Amino acid sequence: MQIGQIIRKYRKDKNMTQEEMANRLGVTAPAVNKWENGVSFPDITLLAPIARLLGITVDELLSFREELTNEEIGSIIHELDAMMKEKAYEEAFQWAKEKLELYPNSGQLFWQLALVLDVCRLTTDKNIKNAGTYDETIIQWYHRALESKDEETRTRAADSLFGFYERKEQYEKAEEYLAYFSDQNPEKKRKQASIYSKTGRREEAYRVYEQLLFSNYQMASVLFHNMYMLVLEDGNMEKARMLTEKQGELARAFDMGEYYEICGRLELASAEKDADTAIDTMERMLSSAENICGYSKSPLYEHLTFKENKEFREKFKQTLKNTFRDEEAFGFLKEDGRWKELMGEK
Repeated sequence: MQIGQIIRKYRKDKNMTQEEMANRLGVTAPAVNKWENGVSFPDITLLAPIARLLGITVDELLSFREELTNEEIGSIIHELDAMMKEKAYEEAFQWAKEKLELYPNSGQLFWQLALVLDVCRLTTDKNIKNAGTYDETIIQWYHRALESKDEETRTRAADSLFGFYERKEQYEKAEEYLAYFSDQNPEKKRKQASIYSKTGRREEAYRVYEQLLFSNYQMASVLFHNMYMLVLEDGNMEKARMLTEKQGELARAFDMGEYYEICGRLELASAEKDADTAIDTMERMLSSAENICGYSKSPLYEHLTFKENKEFREKFKQTLKNTFRDEEAFGFLKEDGRWKELMGEK
């Protein structure tokens, strides 16, 4: 942060107006405004008085110590861990507080020190006097991490604040911190469902959990298929068969229906030029395509709504037949009577 940003931040932390600050320093309010907006800088003789007024060091004011490397942060955390094993919690807490005064702009350090000291109170067998009195400071440190420019640090701090208030059963407050999670982060939905379940919104909780379950199947299925294609390119047929079986097991576990349980076998049968398995799989795929959305009837997804589309099913079966006619993949079946019958060519 620039000096003007630091002045603004700590002035607001003290609930001080620009005019009040100007009066205390013997300058004009417009001068303070210019500092905070980066238009001008305080005179060097004012640095110490400004720092004292804001309750910070001159180093902090000038932001001499910006961010720390991961290695430096790791070293500080290691030192704190060692200290907590040998000394009282109160002493370790004060040591951490002094460290943060040296590095006021390291959001990651604020988060990690707050987390270590927060978790320690839950897991240690030490007798920590007035453990609750540390709450306010730890929350402040988490909030400092929320101001970090680094998205990952902000998300971690929000996660810690969510957990802090959830433990205290302040669910409405915990829910506020979900706003810091990306909408693409599945943890946001899972945590939201947890809040729903703990605040009597059971239908909403079921629906979100089922949405996550369904989308996780889709992602896992894609990953299995991508791995399958990779090992196929490497000529590892044994592993390709194993992945095909796993994909079928996955579909069964998620109640996706017969079509999804068997469709992976077709590519393998094509690669191995296995006519019997290929035609048997084609027959079963066409038959089960009639119930391609069978998962919509599964109790796993009873709180979700799926659209029924008979026209889609008919088009889908025709698309399957067109796929089965692909010369490159299934040319080896063209003279097989069973294939011709299946395609309506006999």
